Amino acid sequence: MHGRIPTHALSARRLRRAHTGAMLVAVGALAAASTIFLGGCETPEKPTPPLDPDFQLPPGEHGLRKLSREEYPDLGAAYKARDDKFAKAIDYSAQWFMTGTSRQNYSSEQMGPISQVVAGHDQAAASVYAFREVAAKSSDAKAFQDAVYEQFDIWQTRGYDGKGKSLITGYCSPELKASMIATETFKYPLYRRPADLVTDSVTGEPLGRRAADGSIVPWPSRKELLASNQLAGSELIWLSSAFEVYVCEVNGSAKLIMPDNTVKYVGYAGKTGRPYIGLGTSLVDGGVITKRERNLPTIRRLYERDSALVQQYIDKNENMVFFGMYDGKSWPAGSLGVPVTDHASVATDKKIFPRGLVMLFDTKVADYAGRQNEFDQFMMDQDTGGAIRAAGRADIYMGVGAAAEILAGNQYADGTFYYFVLKPEFMAKYPLPTSTKTTPANIVRGTPAAAPNAKGASAPAAANLTQVPAPPLAQPPASTPAPAPAPK
Repeated sequence: MHGRIPTHALSARRLRRAHTGAMLVAVGALAAASTIFLGGCETPEKPTPPLDPDFQLPPGEHGLRKLSREEYPDLGAAYKARDDKFAKAIDYSAQWFMTGTSRQNYSSEQMGPISQVVAGHDQAAASVYAFREVAAKSSDAKAFQDAVYEQFDIWQTRGYDGKGKSLITGYCSPELKASMIATETFKYPLYRRPADLVTDSVTGEPLGRRAADGSIVPWPSRKELLASNQLAGSELIWLSSAFEVYVCEVNGSAKLIMPDNTVKYVGYAGKTGRPYIGLGTSLVDGGVITKRERNLPTIRRLYERDSALVQQYIDKNENMVFFGMYDGKSWPAGSLGVPVTDHASVATDKKIFPRGLVMLFDTKVADYAGRQNEFDQFMMDQDTGGAIRAAGRADIYMGVGAAAEILAGNQYADGTFYYFVLKPEFMAKYPLPTSTKTTPANIVRGTPAAAPNAKGASAPAAANLTQVPAPPLAQPPASTPAPAPAPK
């Protein structure tokens, strides 16, 4: 795990455990002494309230803490774990930084508190290009770590405890059966983006619904929309159950198999922006399932046994997600408008974290048998999601289909993550590539975002991505085992 920082010190985790153990011994001794000398007359302390992974930071604050050099995490394991997936993901971010969309997202009007972490577009872009070059040219893990330590500032998430602790979950693109027309089997639709949905032309965040008089008003809840039949005529495609519709809405994309075995791809095209409440959380809070049972396979089986019960809890989620057809070539796209890569792309809250940058994850994931494995890996922040709205949350993309659904459904672990930002004095060493500066066609204000997104945040289509030449990543030796895939 990270924190095997310089060889002269204990790993961060081991140091924490040693410190905790010593403290427990000391506290135990003090407690015993208090009982003997005070006769147990002290007023017991009030229990500490449980920490909430969805804890919201005050407005105007970003979600990161700049580390001192002594706090830098060890990078050796993640350096050795780099693979073709990470190489693909970092190339996608590098390409995105060549688009007009990236400049808009990193404009002073859009950055907000993130400007305290990254000065602007050019520093963010240089951070990705520099990291890629350092990884490619380093002779070994030590040379790589020394270069990163010298040239980059490292920022850790504040997490939900203020010290970096975060909940790491997973998401996927499910593979489901569907039909282009309603039938006895397929009678639950996904809906197209309505013409009266108003979103921010750059961020894609929903602003409301355009009323007949031109004003913008809030959308009804998901349950009210469906019950009132207001969306009739905007059906995009039909699925076999309300639960599968819900699964598509939560994940933001799906691969759909038609009755004739042809394949269609759908992805996110917008949302109403009403409050989102996760089905798993609702079922736990309602006492229907335990926290250990909060995973997709368990909830699917529950729906098959008692669909009416589960529907009651689905209806507690007020947010409605809309979809569009996708050609499959760059499906599924994240909030950057570029494809997300399994086990290399991450969804975070873009109001408090910088998009497109290299991250380091320190958590645990499980394989298909449910065995927990240490997970030290570089990843790319390339997506966002309706449920991922806090400094203590991150969502790892697990891939497409039934196997990925198992992994995503089982992924539920504490961990932490870091961002790498190139120091200003090293920017001249990594000049940005010349760009065609082609702005994607759908950046025009008022035009719906055409690129569906895997997690529920609209992203302008990065149709004109410029290919940025990439040096080959130095690969780990053949004897290094690949990191195990992750479950929820």
